[in-house]
Amino acid sequence: MLKKMRRRFILAAMAAFGAVMLAVAAGINVTSYFQTAAMQDRQIENLLRYERMDHGRPERKFPPAEEMPGRGPEAEFTTRFFVVHCDFSGKVQKISRDHISSVDDGTARVYAEEILAMGREKGYHGEYRYLVSMEDTGITILFLNVSNDLHFMRSLLFISLCTGFISLAAVFALILILSGYAIRPYTRNIERQKRFITDAGHELKTPLASIATSADIAAMEHEGDEWIAHIQKQTVRLTRLVGDLVALSRLDEEVPFPEKAAFSLSDAAWETAEPFAALAKAKEKRYRQNIEEGLSFHGDRSAVQQMLSILLDNAVRYSDEKGEIRLDIYRRMGRNCIEVYNTCTLPETVDPDRLFDRFYRVDESRSYNTGGTGIGLSMAQAIAEAHGGRIEAKRSGGNAIRFKVIL
Repeated sequence: MLKKMRRRFILAAMAAFGAVMLAVAAGINVTSYFQTAAMQDRQIENLLRYERMDHGRPERKFPPAEEMPGRGPEAEFTTRFFVVHCDFSGKVQKISRDHISSVDDGTARVYAEEILAMGREKGYHGEYRYLVSMEDTGITILFLNVSNDLHFMRSLLFISLCTGFISLAAVFALILILSGYAIRPYTRNIERQKRFITDAGHELKTPLASIATSADIAAMEHEGDEWIAHIQKQTVRLTRLVGDLVALSRLDEEVPFPEKAAFSLSDAAWETAEPFAALAKAKEKRYRQNIEEGLSFHGDRSAVQQMLSILLDNAVRYSDEKGEIRLDIYRRMGRNCIEVYNTCTLPETVDPDRLFDRFYRVDESRSYNTGGTGIGLSMAQAIAEAHGGRIEAKRSGGNAIRFKVIL
């Protein structure tokens, strides 16, 4: 349990840190993308404005540096672009390549046709940022070479990812080291609780045995005395409770079943279910079972049988009068599944998951009368988890419950 707690602590811390790192990296890159795209669009608009001038325009044929954000005084020598003029039908009329040499007329024509076919006003096409402008005389498409900006954004993304992974690795190493210190107080409390339960259990066994012996002797001398019978009944119940508490404490150990071995799950289930089938029929309850043949499992046979006994005992105790009990054991997707179904009255306000809480009772008076201790299902859950499995409880219709163990 402590290992599981430590794993959950590490997982939660890493998930929180990872989410923060992802949010920061995403924020930086998304902000950079939109800022860069906005700057490129302003540059394109300024270039288009100068492109619209007729051939009698001023001697300067390129926007001044202050109108080219992010380019500086060398903008005229570092900015590469070309312009394609089309009529309203999309037919290319003119191509201006005065500020670029890496694109020929054929490539420019193909680019323009592809952009018009997409029907978008602006965006990226390869290493170019483009803008489609509707003019009085036709359609003008300006392509601005932004390869340097794209390279910067890719580098920023790569650096962000590398920084994130390195930070995650570093934080994981730190959390791995510090997690032991973080859960140490809780670990000490759990160890003290387990030691207390174990010691108290051993200390109670002797007086309980003495009380039971004295009650038996008194019963022989005063046969039929209801007070002595009540003492005997409560002594048996208390002895069982102490034994269950000690067993549950042992299940919380790091390795509760050190000697696991392969065994026939089918045979173990048949052996365990047989007395409960007879008990259910004696109480006039409908009992059915379907145990698949040839099932095997690697674990502690007696513990798995104890888990199945707890579930069947729970079904027999708390099922309705003349109710139905069903046991199904099968293999699905490489896992052994154990299902115990029984009809019962479970209030809608009761969460089925709470049934696994220690000492939780749906009906205090009924649990007392049936002799339950309130920790049986907790033990079943601990046994399932100690074997790497899980157990769940779900309502089945309005008047039944189904316990399912996956091993």
